[in-house]
Amino acid sequence: MLVLSLPFAATAASRASTVAPASVGATTATTSDTSRAQPLARGGAIAASRNPVTVAAEGSRPVQEVTIHEGDTLATMANYYDVSVEAIAYANGLSDARALQMGQKLVIPPAEGALYAVKDGDTVDSIASHFKVDPSVILTYNRCTFEPEQCAAGQKIFVRGAELPALLAPDRPTRDVFAAAPQVAQQARNGRLSWPVGGIITQYFWWGHTGVDIAAPFGTGLGAGDDGVVTATGWVAVGGLRVCVQHAGDLTVCYYHTSAVYVSVGQQVARGQIIAAIGISGVTTGPHVHWECKVGNQFLSCLSL
Repeated sequence: MLVLSLPFAATAASRASTVAPASVGATTATTSDTSRAQPLARGGAIAASRNPVTVAAEGSRPVQEVTIHEGDTLATMANYYDVSVEAIAYANGLSDARALQMGQKLVIPPAEGALYAVKDGDTVDSIASHFKVDPSVILTYNRCTFEPEQCAAGQKIFVRGAELPALLAPDRPTRDVFAAAPQVAQQARNGRLSWPVGGIITQYFWWGHTGVDIAAPFGTGLGAGDDGVVTATGWVAVGGLRVCVQHAGDLTVCYYHTSAVYVSVGQQVARGQIIAAIGISGVTTGPHVHWECKVGNQFLSCLSL
């Protein structure tokens, strides 16, 4: 027992010798320990920021500014950026879909809706009533609940799903018909064909595939590749609901697997005019357009024309 107790006795003696010299400053040591035990104040951690930063709503796109080039129309811009002609027109103060000029700057809204400059006297409720939406749509998208200054006079807000005024533009028939092919287009082509939709190519033209497949969201508008005359609409096997347009130079362009056709046989169409919508009709594995071009009886890649 004596032998076993020796290490414990030595340890106790060592502790006593270490503590003894500090006994003179016992008061100071106690004060120091107390300060370490107190939590430190985190200055400004719960104070509101004087310079709030707006965080864009989830899934939103930024407002863009683009320049009109040769061959561009309000329809091609709307089709490419996946918004309506009316949405772009309202954002730019246009009342006529054809009132565009080369080099003109266009503001593209982030989605389907209205870009609106808040005026003195406006309230969220009055703006919502004007555009026929629920006030929560404005509050949520523009973060007005947490950052009221975002909806103050002079600020530009976005009203998603707003009811927009109509434009001065040719009527768009919605009835699909079959009829005899009309006289072919006689006007010269405007250079290369424009893409029917701003999508992703999922299959190129090759000897076993007579067109170019472009995938895009269901219901996205399809623009005519150039000025021409509608020669066929309606349902066909495999291709589903389709529309064909004949252009100068004996060129015929067809759009297959559509969900809707907005033109009728014999109708003149302009380059970029929305003539149909992306769909899944016929034999298809997802929403896309089979974009097919033929000069005379020979199939060619639309990307080369």
